[in-house]
Amino acid sequence: MKVILRSDMDNLGRLGEEVNVRPGYARNYLVPKGLAMEATPANKNAFEQERRKLQEKMDAVRADAEQVAEKLENAVVELSVRVGENEKLYGSVTSGHIADALAEQGIVIDKKKIVLENPIRSLGEFDIDVKLHPDVQTTLKVVVKRHDREEQPKEQQEEE
Repeated sequence: MKVILRSDMDNLGRLGEEVNVRPGYARNYLVPKGLAMEATPANKNAFEQERRKLQEKMDAVRADAEQVAEKLENAVVELSVRVGENEKLYGSVTSGHIADALAEQGIVIDKKKIVLENPIRSLGEFDIDVKLHPDVQTTLKVVVKRHDREEQPKEQQEEE
């Protein structure tokens, strides 16, 4: 089924492109979410009139993503975690943990935008890719360090 894309889509195409997709994908996902419209002559004419508004909207989204990318380039996320023997973490650091730490710094992004091949399971510094927009990608520095017992109040340490 041929559809006209109403926004940029990863792995599919750009705004205004006509692409072939499976009918179920178009009918159940793209069209109901407003991401595409069926490529009929009437829809082609309607899209050409609507194209400028959609392009301005996409440009605004891209500009917002670029502003967030500038903030992320200078940001450093420090996570203190509990470790066991041989410096192994209890659990792992996931994109959700990183997104929460960024939110505490005043930078709010969706955890799905943080690209982690595998969860982080060791101490150290990591460069993590963040894909904010199909055209805007940046790298975030994440430092995973040992959670010190000294951070606890002295009363708790004396009890242990």
